Amino acid sequence: MIVRYAIGVSLGAVVTFVLFMIMQAVIANDGANIDEGVKGKLLDMVRLEPDEDIQTKQRKPKPPPPPDEPPPDMPKPTFDSSDVSQGMDIGAVDVNVDLNVGGGGFSSDGEYLPIVKVAPVYPRRAQTRGIEGYVLLQFTVTKTGAVKDPVVVEAKPPGIFDRAAMNAALKFKYKPKVVNGEAIDVGGVLHRITFELQD
Repeated sequence: MIVRYAIGVSLGAVVTFVLFMIMQAVIANDGANIDEGVKGKLLDMVRLEPDEDIQTKQRKPKPPPPPDEPPPDMPKPTFDSSDVSQGMDIGAVDVNVDLNVGGGGFSSDGEYLPIVKVAPVYPRRAQTRGIEGYVLLQFTVTKTGAVKDPVVVEAKPPGIFDRAAMNAALKFKYKPKVVNGEAIDVGGVLHRITFELQD
């Protein structure tokens, strides 16, 4: 047992001696410059106090840009409001003086009369080219005073103003023709619409 202790102590002394020698060699090494210092950049950290006043900006929306070019003024077409004919010729009608005006019928006999005439929309193609002309329409004035079945009888120049004239005629309103206290349809009514550009 004493032999074991002697071997352990001698082995420990040898190891300790070797470690001291290695430490001495590391310290005495000429390759390491201790004076170089730490490599790299140092950052200075500065803490700023937050602003107590909060500043807010109110932004106004940008106004829309002005239009490049305003649309051209649409000329109002002039049209002849006189009817060319009075439709069907009924002839003389005997009027009975003892008319019964009760109920919701019309009170007296009479021819149809225009109440509302709408100006047609001037076609843009004709307006830009400076084209003028007219359209002669034939249509039926109904019992209610509306216009139905407009047909182009004559147009100059043909095909330019037809649709605009028919659309306008469908918006016309008439006082219907009354015979014997009852409103009747009147067919074959002619109406001329003139399209002229204003200077």
